[in-house]
Amino acid sequence: ESRGFGWQLPGAPTLDWATLKANRANEITRLNGIYEGIIAGAGADRLQGHASLVDAHTVRVQAEAGPERTVTARHILIATGGRPFVPQFPGSDLVVVSDEMFDLPTFPQRLVVVGGGYIGCEMASIFHGLGATVTLIYRGEQVLRGFDEEVRGFTAAEMRKAGVDIRTGTDVQSIEALPGGARRLRLSDGSTLDADVVLYATGRRPNVDGLGLSDVGVQQADNGTIGVDEHFATSVPGIFALGDVTGGMELTPVALAEAMALVDHLFGTAPGKVARTMDYDNIPTAVFTHPPIGTVGLTEAQARERFSDIQVFRSDFKPLKHTLSGRGERTLVKLIVDTASDRVVGLHMVGADAGEIVQG
Repeated sequence: ESRGFGWQLPGAPTLDWATLKANRANEITRLNGIYEGIIAGAGADRLQGHASLVDAHTVRVQAEAGPERTVTARHILIATGGRPFVPQFPGSDLVVVSDEMFDLPTFPQRLVVVGGGYIGCEMASIFHGLGATVTLIYRGEQVLRGFDEEVRGFTAAEMRKAGVDIRTGTDVQSIEALPGGARRLRLSDGSTLDADVVLYATGRRPNVDGLGLSDVGVQQADNGTIGVDEHFATSVPGIFALGDVTGGMELTPVALAEAMALVDHLFGTAPGKVARTMDYDNIPTAVFTHPPIGTVGLTEAQARERFSDIQVFRSDFKPLKHTLSGRGERTLVKLIVDTASDRVVGLHMVGADAGEIVQG
């Protein structure tokens, strides 16, 4: 299986970066073709270009090549997603974002990841696994803010044990270009660090530039996210928004579920079907660190706030196969139970196939 990911065997495994990049690009092209086929098969017209709102029922589309078009509709849905955000500082133009990582011309032997969220931790794990020397820098006290505290600490310890250098409580002051294309980072603790590539994974912002939202009165938060009600309606009747652009849970299945609920709300349901609605509790989430995380429900801290008494069942063990492999990787499983009802209100796992197990 490893050959498909660019590993050359037999002998000592070596990574062919070009093979991994090409195979990944081919798969994305294949999937995009399938999605375009689904749109065409549904009878929808797809206009390729940049859209902007003219009014509550009119959209202007500037094609990449060709004349400008105007289309009208009873309902307009904004689902433009988000994009990586890089703060401005001396040398911020020398960094890359996650969208670019698998298009780098050469594999970075030394990678610095700035940011301790799930994208930063995933990229640090992946590129360390591919053979890079990886340093992760996060200004907070612990990575993976928002996850269960024990999961955060356990995952960081396992990543460090594997060889990822995680440095918390520090930040980047500036970056300068060195001869040959390398980067030199000056950190807030006074130290310097050299790297071939610096990845900034410091959050995302909604894709709203040039949409004309303010021109038609669509209300937005200070960070640009679009405000919506429980039916995804914006402040302008006839204009709706969902997915990452609204600033909720930035997960593909959440946006898909929101879209299905909106379709039922606007156009009704098929005969015998119940209208779909959104419930944001108990959304299973996977983080593809090494080892991966699977989680659903409440963290221990959230459960203690919501219930008068809880029980926590946990196990931290070495998987049986590693008694033979010699690896020191451990697995954490944690169940959080409301004592009064005996209901499981949170499940957290760090270990092999955690995402698949928790999803089930």
